[in-house]
Amino acid sequence: MYRKYFDPLDYNLSADFRLTKLSDLKGRGCKVPREVLHRLLEGLQTADKNGYGDGQHHQGILPESKPTPVVGIGLDSCVIPIRHGGLFLVQSTAFFYPLVDDPFVMGKIACANVLSDVYAMGAVEVDNMLMLLSTSNKMTDKERDAIMPLILQGFKECAEEAGTSVQGGQTVINPWLIVGGVATAVCTQNEIIIPENAIVGDVLVLTKPLGTQVAVNAHQWLENPDRWNRIKSVISEDDVRKAYQRAMNSMARLNKIGALLMHKYNAHACTDVTGFGLLGHAQNLAKHQKHDVSFVIHNLPIIAKMATISKACGNAFGLLQGTSAETSGGLLVVLPREQAAAYCKDIQAQEGYQAWIIGVVEKGGRTAKIIDKPRIIEVPAKDTEGELW
Repeated sequence: MYRKYFDPLDYNLSADFRLTKLSDLKGRGCKVPREVLHRLLEGLQTADKNGYGDGQHHQGILPESKPTPVVGIGLDSCVIPIRHGGLFLVQSTAFFYPLVDDPFVMGKIACANVLSDVYAMGAVEVDNMLMLLSTSNKMTDKERDAIMPLILQGFKECAEEAGTSVQGGQTVINPWLIVGGVATAVCTQNEIIIPENAIVGDVLVLTKPLGTQVAVNAHQWLENPDRWNRIKSVISEDDVRKAYQRAMNSMARLNKIGALLMHKYNAHACTDVTGFGLLGHAQNLAKHQKHDVSFVIHNLPIIAKMATISKACGNAFGLLQGTSAETSGGLLVVLPREQAAAYCKDIQAQEGYQAWIIGVVEKGGRTAKIIDKPRIIEVPAKDTEGELW
């Protein structure tokens, strides 16, 4: 169902107040380029107490003679054995700037995004969350007092939906509004899926459609005539607003069911698709596999009409190339071929949302690619009056 648009007038704010204006980076995204990030993180790589450095085995996982799972820097969450035998700490953090104008939904998206990193490791029961929040010094006191409680409420409600709670955090003042958090789970070994076991013949499944960045940008362009003129010949204002609603719905949706079902259907690896885009995260996951495999992507499920916008902009977003940033995107799951269809069907039955087989695992050099002419899957395939999907 549609969510009522956030109206600043309902909170006695100026009609032209836009939350997204508090994240203006003058055209630059908030994500450090992947190659640069990897170089920066080299300084954090350390050998563990047994002498096994992160460079001696994929992703810091101990050699097979030392089977204890340890995931360090480079994937979605760290997985660390704690000093009490048989238990592991799974933990991640994420934060970003506003990308939608509804503060309550923005809080939900931020929370879901943090949780996805833990879900990607197969951990579905999160023990605690912290919230990281920065109010912008560009906000008036009136704007701050109206907006920040709504962000907090959205974050809190999403955490409760996930079966956890927010017990702490940090709040500061900053030039930009920032929202995010930390998710922590304490698990036994069988609750964790170490993301390194893809084998030739496996398939790749994606649990949410792509195109969120295109959708939120197109929505902002409705108030920017120069930008709107670039795409108005290929899409209507109503279709842009519907895509924006779909993007908000998708980003605020938890990946918990998808993570739970990874255990049932014997997933071999997983990551979540966020700021580096589908291809960037697929490449990162492929790099950390034990076996000599590569991922080949043939299908791109995309929020309806966002591929058309991307083409109209000269592929500036990189959507069809897999480099368009996503926020709180789906899980990219590596599954045995014979289990994948049942996994997708089970997600549909439990959540009412589709998942898609988008590629295959082949023999190769731990890389990932999208074929030259991937199949574009419009999501949904057709509009239904009064329904988002």
